[in-house]
Amino acid sequence: MQRDRADNASLENERAIARRAANAWGTEAAFAERREARREKIRDIAETARSQSEQEISEEERLLSDNPDRGFANF
Repeated sequence: MQRDRADNASLENERAIARRAANAWGTEAAFAERREARREKIRDIAETARSQSEQEISEEERLLSDNPDRGFANF
């Protein structure tokens, strides 16, 4: 939107401001994409770790629980 504004502005000052705004929004968008990718990676790592820890509970540990069908973690 800012780039269109810069291209269609009648005053040079308005074009310069719109170009700077477009560059700033582009930079912010790149930062936001990196933050979201980092959050997604952290979520995936946490889910993998959670799955692995649930799988590591042995059958013997499950039998120690009052609720063997739910596993030792819910004891």
